Amino acid sequence: MEAFFNKIMAFVDSTELIDQVKDVDYVGLFTNPWFLVPFIVLVGYLLFKQKWRDIIFLVIFFGIWWASGTEYMQTLVVGDELQVSKVLPVLFGGAAVLGIIVYLLFGRSD
Repeated sequence: MEAFFNKIMAFVDSTELIDQVKDVDYVGLFTNPWFLVPFIVLVGYLLFKQKWRDIIFLVIFFGIWWASGTEYMQTLVVGDELQVSKVLPVLFGGAAVLGIIVYLLFGRSD
């Protein structure tokens, strides 16, 4: 199991995904019309059709994106040591978000 996990972590490290998320220029992104106009159209369409579930998914996506770039997330691993006291809130927060997603997808009907 450890070899499988190490392969996944090596792949994530090779893509430099964490650095890319951390280095995103939020101001530049949300002032760029090539991103902003389709995003506003999408949100407007979802509001018009009253697709609250999809709007909640967008908010969750942007919330996870924002949280992954915070200083708290960068300090989960110090050196080669995992900080268990910092991982537990992230774990329970992820479980809560997953519970909300499962409820929205399977627990109720529109």
